[in-house]
Amino acid sequence: MSAGKFIAGFVVGGIVGAVAGVLLAPQSGEKTREMIKESSQKAYDKAQSAVKEIQEKAESISNDMAKKGEELVAKIQGMIDKNKNQEA
Repeated sequence: MSAGKFIAGFVVGGIVGAVAGVLLAPQSGEKTREMIKESSQKAYDKAQSAVKEIQEKAESISNDMAKKGEELVAKIQGMIDKNKNQEA
């Protein structure tokens, strides 16, 4: 599952939950608006946290791949140098 689909599902689920809570809660309009505000803020905070975590993981993977790429280039260069020395 892609990160974008996960985040979209997460946000949509939060919104659906908030709407269901509003429709099923027998409270005053002011209390309901406050609940919506709090629920929206919580959903936003969770989405931000998920995005940050995904970005950190992507950065870590990118750094690991760059390091492995550099090691591979060095290894290939060593093999090329070795072949040149054997031919000389």
